Formats: sequence, C-alpha cells, structure tokens
Amino acid sequence: MRWIIGLVINALILMGIAYLFDGFHISGFMAAFIASLLLSIVNAIVRPILVVLTLPITILTLGFFLFVISAITLMLTAAIMGSAFVIDGFGMAILAAILIAIIQTFVVKPMRKR
Repeated sequence: MRWIIGLVINALILMGIAYLFDGFHISGFMAAFIASLLLSIVNAIVRPILVVLTLPITILTLGFFLFVISAITLMLTAAIMGSAFVIDGFGMAILAAILIAIIQTFVVKPMRKR
C-alpha cells in the first residue's frame, strides 16, 4: 500500500514540475502515474548498474554525479513513454532530478519511517 501511495506522490511531483517548467511536459495524471511506475522500475534495474560504473566520478564529485544518474533515468523513462512524457534537454532533466530528490526528502521519506 505504501508503494502505491509513493507512486501517487511521485506522479503528483512530476505533474507539479510539469506545471512549473516549460521544458517538462506530461500529458495527464495517468501518464504521470505510469511514468512514476516506469521510473521506479528503471531506478531498480538500471540505476545500480550506472552507480557502479560511475563510482570513481561519483566519489570525485562527492556524490553530486548521482544527480546526473537520476537525470539519465528520467530521460530514459521519457524515451520509453514517448510523447506522453517529454523532457526538453538534459539540463531540464538535471533540474527535475534535483527537485524530485528535494521534494521526496521532505514528503516520501518521512512517510516510510512510520
């Protein structure tokens, strides 16, 4: 149940980012929910591989390269979704990854402690 609530919260975060920024487009809540589901799957499968492959640069940048990895997973999710979820450029993906991380820190992670 918590996982589904987390997906809904992530979908709302994606919708909020799409509302605030012109370079981030999502066609509706159902597309945001599917993107949230796909993003969680990509984060579970692809992200650990990318983290291991880029470990030296992640250490050199004191962990800031993880935002680049999050942006890559967002771009991969957008590529899978097609026209329902579009990110206009890698800079927008990095900005969205940073915002998602900040919002999840204050919304989703305290929910997991219960």
